[in-house]
Amino acid sequence: MFAELIARACSGAIQLLTGARALWLGCAPSSAHRVYYGNHTSHGDFVLIWSSLPPALRRQVRPVAAADYWQRDRLRRYLIDAVFNAVLVQREAGSRQHDPLQVLCTAVDQGCSLILFPEGTRNSGEETLLPFKSGIYHLARQRPELEFVPVWIDNLKRVMPKGRLLPLPLLCTASFGAPLRLQAGEDKAAFLARSRQALLALAPEGARA
Repeated sequence: MFAELIARACSGAIQLLTGARALWLGCAPSSAHRVYYGNHTSHGDFVLIWSSLPPALRRQVRPVAAADYWQRDRLRRYLIDAVFNAVLVQREAGSRQHDPLQVLCTAVDQGCSLILFPEGTRNSGEETLLPFKSGIYHLARQRPELEFVPVWIDNLKRVMPKGRLLPLPLLCTASFGAPLRLQAGEDKAAFLARSRQALLALAPEGARA
């Protein structure tokens, strides 16, 4: 109960700070098994996507997060485990105890949808969108029934720029595009290019690269 109250408070806070709008441009909210994948510029990215979903769907949608960051202290562990029920993956190959792909597949098999960021790390440079890592392709190959929904997050990087202690109240949007699936015979390079382009297509005109 306490964790649920904190989750609602986090959702309310990000709505208050950002005036967050969910724009369902290519699909509607659905309980279908999905992977919501977005651009990554802030630690608040997954909270914005999660908060943009109808409350009834949030219970079954789990963000994918880096274990090495979120397990550093008790507060982060509580937030990521109890509040957001995240799927934690170990990024460093040398210290992995579990295969990240298998961890994601297990979550999907348990009936969950996922939120993930294929760039693999926060984009703090000038490039609009970093190249995608291959994990999203391998997940699509292992679970071809999944719908992959691109979500472009606009302006959140400016709300909490690196080095700033207090957030700036700016309007943010989460634009949800049309779902895509791995096509028969589609190889890794083609799927990564297609899914990346689908996400870039949702970016504001002046931001596309």
